[in-house]
Amino acid sequence: MKLIERTHYLDKIIGVIETPDIKVITGVRRSGKSKLLESFKKYVEESVSDCNMIHINFNLPEYDHLLTYRALYEYVNSQYRVGRNNFVLIDEVQMCEDFEKAINGLHASEKFDIYITGSNAFLLSSDLATLFTGRTFEIKVFPFSFAEYSEYFEIPDKYEAFDRYMLEGGMSGSYLYKDQEAKYDYIADVFDTLIVRDIRQKYNIRNMPLMNRIVDYLMDNISNLSSARSISNAITSMQDKVNHITVNTYMQYLCNSFAFYKVRRYDIKGKKYLASNDKYYLSDHTFRYAKLGTKNMDYGRVLENIVAIELLRRGYEVYVGVLYKKEIDFVAIKRNEKIYIQVADNIGDPTTFEREVSPLLQIKDAYPKMIIARTRHDEYQYEGVKIVDIADWLK
Repeated sequence: MKLIERTHYLDKIIGVIETPDIKVITGVRRSGKSKLLESFKKYVEESVSDCNMIHINFNLPEYDHLLTYRALYEYVNSQYRVGRNNFVLIDEVQMCEDFEKAINGLHASEKFDIYITGSNAFLLSSDLATLFTGRTFEIKVFPFSFAEYSEYFEIPDKYEAFDRYMLEGGMSGSYLYKDQEAKYDYIADVFDTLIVRDIRQKYNIRNMPLMNRIVDYLMDNISNLSSARSISNAITSMQDKVNHITVNTYMQYLCNSFAFYKVRRYDIKGKKYLASNDKYYLSDHTFRYAKLGTKNMDYGRVLENIVAIELLRRGYEVYVGVLYKKEIDFVAIKRNEKIYIQVADNIGDPTTFEREVSPLLQIKDAYPKMIIARTRHDEYQYEGVKIVDIADWLK
């Protein structure tokens, strides 16, 4: 498989070399965490002259003898070299029973610079402080961005490249398949056999039919406001009665696994977060095609999903804006930076354009305002609102 340098993530890891943190690489299954770790290993071996590299990949059978925490701990210690920079890289760490005991022990010795990846369901962002007694530094990895997709395929026309990215998405393992249906079969298999399997194993879920119905509902309603109660009501109307508390728990499991990302609502005028009804976005939009088919592409929703994930990829906190009962697709916040964003497929129709731009014009503060759409034109402005083509913005 062709490889590209994912410098966005690699630079983050390089920036924390020799800090005392436990570096934890998280992200949805098959998003490239293992390849990123290999790239980092190569960088260290080429750049750190006195490095001692201890690399364990639990996907490989030759490390089966290290599948208990005591064996892992003792093996890594046996590989320690005095007077060297000792790097410990462990891939799929959750396959080692009680792995956190080994990692905490190695970290406490203050002899190793530790980097780990693992299954998302077993290495949750919310659990890192509980799992590890030392400080952790999390590197969140997403599927390929449009910029990475364009670099991989070297498509000169950015509009053609984006049209293809809309269909093929960022799950790079699917790029090896020539036929589009084969690509979707691969992507569906990743979702069903890896992501959902991890959730079932981690939380001992018995009602998998309910979990699958929740998945289908969320996929079919990306960019729509949803709540556990509304989903339980919708499912109850089709099947047996479902408790909204159970639905909420399963939704949390799906977000824990990085299959979906929850985006909360934010009252722009009142400057407060709203408690009810959130939006859910897929970590990669092609999971929707692979699971539900492509008969109803609904490009507007897919574009919104792509923009939501790109904002998260760029490190923004992302919210759905509410102003005078009107909705702004995204309020993106990073430290002192704030951007208001509307997303649309086609704003050529005057009525559609007015619908998208009107909520932005009602916002009275001086933060940037933007409409992202498939304009296929250079960027321009309308009464202070920036209008930008989505392919340009993504690159």
